[in-house]
Amino acid sequence: MYALIRIRGKPGISKEIEDAMRILGLSKKHICVLVNKKPELEGMIKKVKDYITWGEISEETLEKMIEKRGRLEGDKRIDKEFLKAKKIKSFKELASDVIKGKMNLKKIGIKPYFRLSPPSKGFKGSIKQHYPKGALGYRKEKINDLLKRMI
Repeated sequence: MYALIRIRGKPGISKEIEDAMRILGLSKKHICVLVNKKPELEGMIKKVKDYITWGEISEETLEKMIEKRGRLEGDKRIDKEFLKAKKIKSFKELASDVIKGKMNLKKIGIKPYFRLSPPSKGFKGSIKQHYPKGALGYRKEKINDLLKRMI
């Protein structure tokens, strides 16, 4: 499963790229969405590669992200009572099921995106260049380091 994070904002963006961003669910800067690795999405990701960074998310990072930044409808935090109502034992179990594809966040009532803060200690290089010199592009497992700084 990929974690996609929008790094750059709206000024100077073409309509075609903005439409692809909207379809992916990346409406604002520092929004993170989770997508499965599908060939249909690879083309869209390549189209918007100059505005986002992405990589494979780990279970531990997803667990922290759901616990700290996950929101329910009405912008309410996810708590233990919500998990009990949905018959989920812990945040770890929820993260594991989401990565394995057994569960969909949107279907159980959790918003499909995460609003993150800018990373502590910055992006390490130019925002407009691709990884490893800048903030954009495919990061593989290193996306987890960036996400931990943004949670």
